[in-house]
Amino acid sequence: MTKIVGVRFRGAGKVYYFGPKDFQLKLNDQVIVETARGLEIGTVAMAPREVEDEEITQPLKDIKRVASQEDIEKSVVNRQKEKEALRICREKVAKHNLEMKLVSAEYTFDNSKLLFYFTADGRVDFRELVKDLAAVFRTRIELRQIGVRDETKLLGGIGMCGRPLCCTTYLTDFVPVSIKMAKEQNLSLNPTKISGVCGRLMCCLKNEQETYEYLNSQLPRERDIVTTPDGLKGEVKSVGVLRQTVRVIIEQDDMKEEREYHVSELKIEGGRKKFNKVKNDKAYDEANADKNSHNLDNKKKQTENKDAHSEGKADNKDKNSEDKNQQANHKKKKKHHKNKKHKNNKE
Repeated sequence: MTKIVGVRFRGAGKVYYFGPKDFQLKLNDQVIVETARGLEIGTVAMAPREVEDEEITQPLKDIKRVASQEDIEKSVVNRQKEKEALRICREKVAKHNLEMKLVSAEYTFDNSKLLFYFTADGRVDFRELVKDLAAVFRTRIELRQIGVRDETKLLGGIGMCGRPLCCTTYLTDFVPVSIKMAKEQNLSLNPTKISGVCGRLMCCLKNEQETYEYLNSQLPRERDIVTTPDGLKGEVKSVGVLRQTVRVIIEQDDMKEEREYHVSELKIEGGRKKFNKVKNDKAYDEANADKNSHNLDNKKKQTENKDAHSEGKADNKDKNSEDKNQQANHKKKKKHHKNKKHKNNKE
């Protein structure tokens, strides 16, 4: 077990572990720590506690000191300097005609590095821009390209729900969101209705996904056949996921009537979709079996024909050889007879 303290830098960022040493720290205290970028000022987001050694990335750095009033004032000054740096950088970007959108600027606590965050459609050659910025600010310059979600997280805003954006207030990491989640929650697939400020699918779709998956698993699907408490069979027309209600069309005495029941009152006997799917799958398997059997028969016939053709070819070859031998013997006899006749005439 190792004692740690969780520190967060700016907004709803990730929480990083540091060693508390002998400092008496509590939530929202500001501390000075050393990071890969240099000295930074952060806020205690997790009070000192002991965690398993496997949860820690070694080596674990210690807290340098608790932030003094002077440190806090210096941090405020840095925030003001960042606004001026952003303005100057935008002028330099326009001067070099670069297709990039600056989002924000960030100074490290000790002013050893100045970072600029930007978005762009593709790769940007900003080498000349870095040289100009280094000449102006006399410090190390770093430009980082980010996505539209990260841009929204840095800038903040108000969602369509009327509340501050989730990514700005509490989301530390972006979770994968898919259109399947919107379908599962029976939402309109209109992009303007399910997209956030960033133009991507709303992160809050993920928050309710597990609940909707559980509720939908308790409900029948549309066109399923169910039995009502009265012993009547009907077809499901629609379902109310949150209220767990089912609207059923019941046909009685050549009259169709629509009634609403709670899902616990119904007995699901299987749906037409499922039945048709099984039926189609069975027919598909039978057709495939017949097809495979037919293919095997054809293959067997082809093999037999091939063997028969090979045998016939061999027989023809042997027959041709015999004919050739007979012709050769006939020629020899004819030649011998001719020579004998010529010899007799000479005598």
